[in-house]
Amino acid sequence: MHSPWSVRTSLLLLAAMSQGLSQLSSSCHALAAPQKVVVSGAGGQTGQALFRKLLALPDEFAPLGLVRSESSKRALLDAGGGVPEDAVAVVDVTDFAALQAVIGPDVQAVCIATSAKPAPSGQVDPDTQRPVFTFPQGDPELVDWIGQKNQIDACPAGAQVVLCSTMGGTDPNHPLNNLGRTVTEDGTRQGGMIVQWKRKSEVYLMAQSPKLQYTIVHPGGLLNEPGGERALVPGVDDSMEGTESRTVPREDVAQVMLEAFRHPDHYAGRSFDLRAKPVGEAEPTTDFARLLAPLEGRNCDYSLGATL
Repeated sequence: MHSPWSVRTSLLLLAAMSQGLSQLSSSCHALAAPQKVVVSGAGGQTGQALFRKLLALPDEFAPLGLVRSESSKRALLDAGGGVPEDAVAVVDVTDFAALQAVIGPDVQAVCIATSAKPAPSGQVDPDTQRPVFTFPQGDPELVDWIGQKNQIDACPAGAQVVLCSTMGGTDPNHPLNNLGRTVTEDGTRQGGMIVQWKRKSEVYLMAQSPKLQYTIVHPGGLLNEPGGERALVPGVDDSMEGTESRTVPREDVAQVMLEAFRHPDHYAGRSFDLRAKPVGEAEPTTDFARLLAPLEGRNCDYSLGATL
């Protein structure tokens, strides 16, 4: 026969075990809750690729896609793929209050995939005979600096921010900087400088650490080709080490940004370039937790190239 003390002890142990299991179950449930992610530029090609990937993983992510206009939202919904209407919001990234309204305190991650978009003006430069480009939907200073800064400032403390930028930042004379660049009557140049405005946003984002965790991806030339078929090559400072290829599919860039959310310990506090080897040249990348291992902790050096 058990003594009263042993019975009481057994009951206490069982109660403690039950409470512990309950707490463990609650913790596991919390860990399994989908991560709330905001994706800006969800109407664009790269941002949309990421947004759709996140939507396809409802057990892991609960994404909200931000688009520039009602027409962009309608185009995204009409493109198919089962995009829920309530998962898309129309927000002007130059409107800080509007961003605050959708990037709430419960948002855990934000991907910034907005970018000024150049378009031919129909004119030709009389000196170079090349088409003249403008930014009809907003100059780089407005979109890639003010708009991105607004998004960064709207993020709650502790959020993980993944910024999709571009290679070329070490060269202030990069050809992309000339798009939309004009000469005034007094001979001064204004406008354009898209790569440099992007780089200014990157520096600002890094300055928000440790309040925000950041990952900055500099893709090479973007390809509208299938992802998952190439070996990806990370790098820093516009180096061509590892492959002569200067390009990478948008789908692979989107996958790397998604994996940054999955593996924050490997991607937080990182700024790197991303290119891809040609199809068939090497085994496609599958281990994204080790993608940045060849860099041995190196990040892009922001002392290289001028910043605005």
